[in-house]
Amino acid sequence: MEWKNIYRGFIMGGTDVIPGVSGGTIAVLLGIYDRLIAAINGIFSKDWKKHITFLIPLGIGMVTAIFTLARLMEWLLIHFPGPTFFFFLGLIIGVLPLLFREADMKVSFKTKHYLILIIGALVIGLLVLLNDEEGAIIAERSISIYALLFFSGFLGSAAMVLPGISGSFMLLVIGVYSTVISAISNLEFDVIIVTGAGILIGIIFMSKIINFFLTNYRTSTFAAIIGMVIGSIVVIFPGWPSSTLFVFVSILTFAAGLAGAYILGKVEYQE
Repeated sequence: MEWKNIYRGFIMGGTDVIPGVSGGTIAVLLGIYDRLIAAINGIFSKDWKKHITFLIPLGIGMVTAIFTLARLMEWLLIHFPGPTFFFFLGLIIGVLPLLFREADMKVSFKTKHYLILIIGALVIGLLVLLNDEEGAIIAERSISIYALLFFSGFLGSAAMVLPGISGSFMLLVIGVYSTVISAISNLEFDVIIVTGAGILIGIIFMSKIINFFLTNYRTSTFAAIIGMVIGSIVVIFPGWPSSTLFVFVSILTFAAGLAGAYILGKVEYQE
């Protein structure tokens, strides 16, 4: 077992509960994105044991973070949304140099790749127009509600695997984010199990698609990923702080996010 993946999973899980922040982006930052996709894609192959030793510690870290940090993130987003989002804004921008290097952008990018990048950025950036409100917590429990939660989990997980697309933001757009976060905070296992099943199936399904494109169209895929990460900056930008104090605090949290990205990138990519 690669037990070091517990801390990596914890970081990914902690960010997955934030609308606008993609766990896939953090996987890029941690230098494990390609391997993550290959491991998920290889669960049903003859080398499944090797992939399981990578995924189990990662999953433990993610689940631990989601259950332990959901309430904290909920509190931060209620009381300090601006500085919180500025921290993750710094983290996301800090990922971009790593993506440029991973894609070997200066050498391999041609005109078509820049066009793909622009399209990716526009698609994700325009998602912000769909975000009207978080939606009320759904108290009803029926077959149609469970189907909605499963479908939401499926779409959300597909987004989690792609850098730049936030699974939490997709839940926000669909209108079930508050319901799922509340269920995690209050241990409502029916909602957790149904949504979790959708997430698991969605991750497996999406990883196969991404693995195909990374294997056969690597440069174009990275162009799309870079574009989606750039587009997510628009999604997560909380607006300018209204007071001088919050401007100062937001600058500090933004700088902390940049520093965190730099430090994690140095640690992971030097290994």
